[in-house]
Amino acid sequence: MNFFRGVMGGQAAGPQPSGAETIQKLCDRVASSTLLEDRRDAVRALKSLSKKYRMEVGTQAMDHLINILQTDRSDSEILGYALDTLYNIICNDEEEEQDAVTPLPASGKQKNVSMPDEAAQKQADDLGAQFTDQFIQDPEHVTLLLTLLEEFDFHVRWPGVKLLTALLKNQGPQVQGIILVSPMGVSRLMDLLADSREVIRNDGLLLLQQLTKSNAAIQKIVAFENAFERLLDIITEEGSSDGGIVVEDCLLLLLNLLKNNSSNQNFFKEGSYIQRMKPWFEVGDDNSGWSAQKVTNLHLMLQLVRVMVSPVNSPGATASCQKSMYQCGLLQQLCTILMATGVPADILTETINTVSEVIRGSQVNQDYFASVNAPSNPPRPAIVVLLMSMVNERQPFVLRCAVLYCFQCFLYKNQKGQGEIVATLLPSTIDANSISAGQLLCGGLFSADSLSNWCAAVALAHALQDNLTQKEQLLRVQLATSLGKPPVSLLQQCTNILSQGSKVQTRVGLLMLLCTWISNCPIAVTHFLHNQENVPFLTAQISENLGEDERLVQGLCALLLGICIYYNDNSLENYTKEKLKQLIEKRIGKENFVEKLGFITKHELYSRAAQKPQPVFPSPEQMLFDHEFTKLVKELEGVITKAVHKSSEEEKKEEEVKKTLEQHDNIVTQYKELIREQDAQIQELKEQVASMTTQNEQMQNTVTQQLSQIQQHKDQYNILKLKLGKDNQSQSNSQGESSQVNGLQTEELTQLREEVEELRKQHSLLQTQLSDKDALINTLRSEKTEGSAAGSDNTELLKELEALRSQVQSQSAEITQMKTERQELLRRAEAGSSDAVSSSDGSSDAAKIAEVESRLAAQTTETEKLKEEAKSLSQSRAELEQQLASANSTVAILQTEKTKLQTEVQESKKEQDDLLMLLADQDQKIHSLKQRLKDLGETVDDEDDLDARDQTDDDYEEDEDED
Repeated sequence: MNFFRGVMGGQAAGPQPSGAETIQKLCDRVASSTLLEDRRDAVRALKSLSKKYRMEVGTQAMDHLINILQTDRSDSEILGYALDTLYNIICNDEEEEQDAVTPLPASGKQKNVSMPDEAAQKQADDLGAQFTDQFIQDPEHVTLLLTLLEEFDFHVRWPGVKLLTALLKNQGPQVQGIILVSPMGVSRLMDLLADSREVIRNDGLLLLQQLTKSNAAIQKIVAFENAFERLLDIITEEGSSDGGIVVEDCLLLLLNLLKNNSSNQNFFKEGSYIQRMKPWFEVGDDNSGWSAQKVTNLHLMLQLVRVMVSPVNSPGATASCQKSMYQCGLLQQLCTILMATGVPADILTETINTVSEVIRGSQVNQDYFASVNAPSNPPRPAIVVLLMSMVNERQPFVLRCAVLYCFQCFLYKNQKGQGEIVATLLPSTIDANSISAGQLLCGGLFSADSLSNWCAAVALAHALQDNLTQKEQLLRVQLATSLGKPPVSLLQQCTNILSQGSKVQTRVGLLMLLCTWISNCPIAVTHFLHNQENVPFLTAQISENLGEDERLVQGLCALLLGICIYYNDNSLENYTKEKLKQLIEKRIGKENFVEKLGFITKHELYSRAAQKPQPVFPSPEQMLFDHEFTKLVKELEGVITKAVHKSSEEEKKEEEVKKTLEQHDNIVTQYKELIREQDAQIQELKEQVASMTTQNEQMQNTVTQQLSQIQQHKDQYNILKLKLGKDNQSQSNSQGESSQVNGLQTEELTQLREEVEELRKQHSLLQTQLSDKDALINTLRSEKTEGSAAGSDNTELLKELEALRSQVQSQSAEITQMKTERQELLRRAEAGSSDAVSSSDGSSDAAKIAEVESRLAAQTTETEKLKEEAKSLSQSRAELEQQLASANSTVAILQTEKTKLQTEVQESKKEQDDLLMLLADQDQKIHSLKQRLKDLGETVDDEDDLDARDQTDDDYEEDEDED
């Protein structure tokens, strides 16, 4: 322990070891000590030496410190010492030496005590980058650090946050890549914002700022981890614009997440977070004494609004955000700051730029801005107040640029606003008692300040951008130059100032105005060429060999002359297209003209102005090009070059083609109008069909209702009719008795019908059985020749069957007779019922009733007879069934006998075949024996014996056949 006392500041006897030796001994103790306390004391000693001996500690102890982070996870104190030591050797900021971990102020910022010189700072940066590369060489070290951030212990979490921040500052892209592929890496860092300890939360904000720099993937992950909600909550808790540096850190992180990230911008808008920005810009009446932090916070808030509506974003996303800002009242709040008093100049400038981009290209927002009035007496439009600042040379340069940008954005794609500005210059609308925008622009255009000339010329050019009507209207503007002299047109006054040789900035502004004015406007070209001095002035300017400063003016003069050629309608004989080209060829030369025209795009400030719409210039002298004018130059440079080199024949051909195209366009327009009319007619017809369909449905519903009502009436009528019939039946008893008798008779007839139908079915069944027996007898008859013994039995069976057939035929004749009798009975019953109905109609006729009763009695007796006949038929049917059963048994017996005979015949055939085989064998043997006898010399009987034997064999075969 004496060694540690010496290291930690205690006095020890003997020679003192050097710093490198001490660090080496401490590293050995960290690596070899088995006691946790010894390792902890050694790491604490390394921490105290890490600032003074940064190089030595970094080179010797880094591996040991990383090993401590991996093995001693259970002891938070040694982990804190190790993390602090690593932070001291990796961080490039020189801080006050701290023997122990002490919390920073609530802001989480760290201030430097002394600033090193540039060489020392560069050396420190190189050293920090070297140690950072060594640490992240194994990605598992960064993953280990992310794991340690999950520890809630303050002495572990806070040093871990600072160390990871230092790593990101030194080697941001590499560390971002490791964190991005680490599981739940970004989510662990997002948990820092929810820490209740402000120091860790605030340093977590600094960490997330470094993490989200220039990495769209991490920006998206952080945004979808609910970062917007948490950051806005922190800003509100800290007091919004009146808050401290924590609000600034939150705003910087929001800018990182939203800038150039369309996905996050859309998520921010869809999450209704734009509406939560409105309270940030609520300023009171007393705006004196703004703190520097409040100015910084509000400046960042305005930048955040501009990020959402930046011109570099997609048009659809920008328009959607502009709409949301107007609907939630954010634009109105910004205009309130714009017109408020006591607002600092840089906040006012940034607010003007913000309002510019919120209204740019949005008709609704532009109309609202046109209606805003300044709180003056009398009230003046905000546009007029801003233009007064723009043409006032005593105002700051950045403020004048911001006002010009605001005016340009107000007129961007706003033909209504362009017309209102030009209208303030026309003689019929000039009010002598008030200051208008047109008067301010003209005053700035002809003032002694070249910057005012340039700004007024560019602003007026934007009032004419892509608006042919206003270009023609501006030709009507007349200016009174001095007393006693006639007024001159605005176009002529601009050319007069050009010819007087004013400053380059003034002439550039006027030339840009003239080029924008007469481009795509043949009437304006004619007015310009009508002045006899303009063309000679332009040719003289282009043909002269001037210095570098005048080259831009020469290029703009060449562009103006080229526009006069390209948009010339040949209405002036002295300045037709062909004559102007001949003039260029004689006085300037075509190649020289094209070269001077190229001076514009080759200028160093041209490319800078073409990048973005906002006019941002480091100094007033460099304010030469306008963004929209660079688009015009890019569009016209090529066509003017072609127009100058074209011959008259090519010009004529092009004019013919243009005329043909115009004719085609007219025809197409006529067809379009015809199609529109037909579409309107079709729409009207569709509406008529729809109305008629609804009427048809209504009519069908009405018909259905009427049919149901008719059915109800019919039902009611039938009910009433039945009631009347019952009443008539109660009045006549005799009619009821006859009906009862008739009902009984009908039931008996129904039963008779059923019995006759049953007899008919039985008869058909007997016929089918008889046909089956006939078929069987026929088969037996065909096989009769095979057995002679069964002949007599078959004859008897046939006789019996013939008798059965005759009986069946007689029975069928009786059934037929019964059918006819039944039909007669039914006919009589129907006649009797009709007679009964006729008698019911006249109940008073008793004779008819008696006659009906006698008929019914006769029918009853006939019915009894039919019943008896049916019984006898059933008995005869039973007898026939018995006879048929006996016939079936006889047939079965015959069938068995036939089978026996067939088997016997088969057996006899088999025996004959066997005998024949034996005879054949015997013949063969006899033949062989004869042959042997012949060979031995014996005499053998040949033919006589053989004939006798053959005769004997024939007799034997006949006997076999008889058997």
